[in-house]
Amino acid sequence: MAKNPERRTALLNAAIEVLAAEGARGLTFRAVDSRAGVPTGTSSNYFTDRDQLLSQVGDQVFVRFVPDQETFDAALRPEPDRRLVVELMHDLVRRMTEERTTYLALLELRLEATRRPELRDRLTQVLRADLAHNIGFHLAAGLPGDADTVRLLYFALTGLLMDHFTVPGLLADLDLDALVETVVTRIVPES
Repeated sequence: MAKNPERRTALLNAAIEVLAAEGARGLTFRAVDSRAGVPTGTSSNYFTDRDQLLSQVGDQVFVRFVPDQETFDAALRPEPDRRLVVELMHDLVRRMTEERTTYLALLELRLEATRRPELRDRLTQVLRADLAHNIGFHLAAGLPGDADTVRLLYFALTGLLMDHFTVPGLLADLDLDALVETVVTRIVPES
């Protein structure tokens, strides 16, 4: 098994691109090698099988989604009120829009997880950890609401982003920023 971490990361990022463009059925070692611009057979030196590749792609998706430390630090500076939550959710939607390919790859992984129990288990672990981290951040920052508030924001924004990326015509006559603000003001209690 090859040990070059930079190459592994490049292969995982290429796999994200393949998933977003071609779906799970198009995710082959050959397609990943081609997208990464490496010799045929390189991916098979880094991943024992397709299941391992899918599982590690699930981890890489969340590496790409993590905001920089400056975003975390900035979130703790202002008064922790509903307005700050609106700003944080706008930032989240902006980051997801910038990482549209990664978000689409995550949707493909979710669908593939319905057919692959090992992937489902790994994706469940990763998603639970991410949600727990978000709940912990929200509570530690003193933002209004509780763990259920964060869960409701998660479910609402996940659905909103899924429609925004997969069937944008559904929301074409609506302002995405206004929708985000409506979601937050309906879910997050006033301070």
